[in-house]
Amino acid sequence: METRKAYYDPPSTVPFIANILEIRPYNDMAALILDATVFYPEGGGQGGDRGTINGVPVLDVQEKDGEIFHIMAGVDGQKLKTGPAELILDRGRRRDFTVHHTAQHLLSGTILRMAGAPTVSMHLGDDTAHPCTIDVDTRELTTETLTAVEDAVADAIEENHPVIIHLCPPERVEDFPLRKVPPKGEEVIRVVEIQGNDFSPCCGTHAATTGEIGMLRILGAEKYKGMTRVSFIAGRRVLRDSRVLRRNAETVSRALSVPVAETGAGVSVLMEKATQLERKLKALEEDAALRRAEALLREAGLLDTSAAGEGRVLTECFADADMEEVLRIGRAAQGLCAAVLVLASQRDLKFAGLCAVKSVDIRPLLKEPMEKHSGKGGGGPSFFQGRFSTAEDLAAFLKSIPQTR
Repeated sequence: METRKAYYDPPSTVPFIANILEIRPYNDMAALILDATVFYPEGGGQGGDRGTINGVPVLDVQEKDGEIFHIMAGVDGQKLKTGPAELILDRGRRRDFTVHHTAQHLLSGTILRMAGAPTVSMHLGDDTAHPCTIDVDTRELTTETLTAVEDAVADAIEENHPVIIHLCPPERVEDFPLRKVPPKGEEVIRVVEIQGNDFSPCCGTHAATTGEIGMLRILGAEKYKGMTRVSFIAGRRVLRDSRVLRRNAETVSRALSVPVAETGAGVSVLMEKATQLERKLKALEEDAALRRAEALLREAGLLDTSAAGEGRVLTECFADADMEEVLRIGRAAQGLCAAVLVLASQRDLKFAGLCAVKSVDIRPLLKEPMEKHSGKGGGGPSFFQGRFSTAEDLAAFLKSIPQTR
């Protein structure tokens, strides 16, 4: 028995009564077959409806081989039995998808009319974090074009055009200027007309007028598989998105002590100041590293000439520096002497070996003792680094390295 598709009727505030005909196992879950349903099954880029059947949550709705499966957890399916059932639709989710599907038709029709680019595919995301998208057969849609399209869609929404559903048959599908080729093999083809704007074959749910869309916002466009993917939101999602943006803008406004309308310029000024401070900080860090390197080499008697220390190995463990600072010190010291430098951060349990003499390969000096003391790492002839899991292993490694090579 074919399930009657009551999901094309306007959603009601009262529960819908149907009969459970069969309960089947379905991939470790349960699938209910009903004689009628208000739950739209996933298809045509639109997600399936949600809600409850006799109080049990519906997790998904799918149509396969002409049957509509109402899918729920296996343990929940065991609570139900065939017979009368009360179906309660998640009307908020349905309204959201209905608005977005209608908005997608209007957007695709407008882009085709204004830019000559047809929509190849579409997807309706579940929320603002996963926006709706259309893939348009063109390599580029300029910002100016997208703005003009957005304005044209807003005009059509405000003009409140009727959305008309045509069934073919009894009507002839050839009589309509369809935006895309209708599916083959269907006994009845639904043609959705947005009066004066679009004709498209579609099995989804749609608003009665464009005014029900409320608002459409294009979020952006990016290149995708030789086409352009356009992201958008509509209806209440635009309102929710606007609230989030406003709250964030007000937070930034207070932090920068500038009006909301000037937050962009305020952030630019702040970023420039931060860049300047970062440059100054980097210069100070390099200067501090050089001073510490000079002090280290002076104490070891390796600061006389750039060739000082040739054949020497200098080890040092810094208790107060992370590995990033240790590397700055090491690079500064590397430019001042010819010794092999093995410098470590006690805080990070890491070390680095450096040597400015190109003819010297430091790997034989460091690899074996590192592995002997359970360290891990590697590198090349002039730079070698590693890490240890305990401070004791790091200390033992440094102690085992000979002071000459």
